[in-house]
Amino acid sequence: MVLEMENIEKSFGDKQVLSGVSFKVYGGKAFGLLGRNGAGKTTSIRILMDVFPANSGRVLIDGEPIDYGKIKTGYLPEERGLYPKKIIIDQLVYFAELKGMNRRDAVKAVDYWLDALQMTEYRNKRLDTLSKGNQQKIQLITALAHNPDIIILDEPFSGLDPVNAMLLKEVVKRQISDGKIVLFSSHQMNYIEEFCDSIAILNGGRVVLCGELHDIKRNYVRDRLVVRTAFPDRIKNDLNDICRTAENGDIIIKLSDAGEKQQMMKRIVENYDIDEIKVFEPSLNDIFVEYAGDEAREGKK
Repeated sequence: MVLEMENIEKSFGDKQVLSGVSFKVYGGKAFGLLGRNGAGKTTSIRILMDVFPANSGRVLIDGEPIDYGKIKTGYLPEERGLYPKKIIIDQLVYFAELKGMNRRDAVKAVDYWLDALQMTEYRNKRLDTLSKGNQQKIQLITALAHNPDIIILDEPFSGLDPVNAMLLKEVVKRQISDGKIVLFSSHQMNYIEEFCDSIAILNGGRVVLCGELHDIKRNYVRDRLVVRTAFPDRIKNDLNDICRTAENGDIIIKLSDAGEKQQMMKRIVENYDIDEIKVFEPSLNDIFVEYAGDEAREGKK
């Protein structure tokens, strides 16, 4: 499947919230929808889920207007919405039934996910007796139990310890390998880089960058080198004007021209004791700051 947001416009009163938002999400791949708070991510997601309509534009599946009677969506919201005083199995089955499942299938699906997420022992407990991380896992089951075609995860790793984060990673990877459309919205760029093939960055209700993450990185001018060494002082002393030290201790060398890469690499390898040398590629965090920051917004006006 291919999900497409096509030229979406949305305003609330006199406030224009989305202006010509367009992007595509492919089944079997994860997509990152990024932006600062207020950039338009939540509005885009709500239009995608048919919570409210766009003023103009279309949501398409495989080139046709999406039929919400046939295409199922699963949503993990950033703000959790379950009932703290209710028994877990009762409310999970209730939510699955709301999404079209009969009770027998709902119980079976919920029990499957409780087991998969190592939560079976909490089946008949109240939600408010669980830790924040375990409550997050229960909330995730509401997004997955009805076997959705489109899965939208808004800050899915919030509140999870490393063990539970690893468990969630495996669940998400399985959904991707099953061909589901998986859309992430998160400010945790390390997870977006780990999972997402493609991204779109929103700024001021517009898409300011969209495409394959690998291609986006490759399109940056390749005029910097990263050098990792246990003996950085000599390199820094010799190349003082063109190098700086990164936060992790690596040396970043800025070339006057990208064509100097091979020559500088040869010089570094022959004259210094190094562990690694490579062309610098910006992190997703670097890219996000460049396109989602205030200076970027001013530049679009």
